[in-house]
Amino acid sequence: MTREELAKLYKAYDLTLEDTHTMQRGQRNIYMVTRSGIEKIQAAENITVTFEVVSSVHDFAAVKAIAERDGKRIETYGSAKKGAGKEGNTATWYVLEVAEKRALARAILKFIGWYALGIKGEEEAWNEQD
Repeated sequence: MTREELAKLYKAYDLTLEDTHTMQRGQRNIYMVTRSGIEKIQAAENITVTFEVVSSVHDFAAVKAIAERDGKRIETYGSAKKGAGKEGNTATWYVLEVAEKRALARAILKFIGWYALGIKGEEEAWNEQD
């Protein structure tokens, strides 16, 4: 994806520098949208999202997000496990909240087709493996 293509996508939702990040992982760029950017997109697209807790235990949570608008429906999941490296993917004990944030970002980005372009929510992107 070129810089111009990415700028055009971001401009469509009036996203600012605070709403997006780019990070380099090896030879590739990882594009991410922050929570504020996800919420801007959700509001602009008038997407309703509901959540179902799939699992919530001491150090792990999984949340299902259901995004809907005008008869279109997307279901996806977000999860979080307390720990670093291969042991987990978040340093915080707020694993349910992190799982919800990931599920929301995935649902919104999938709904508008950005996930297929490799654009991720910040929580998922920071934990992406090479």
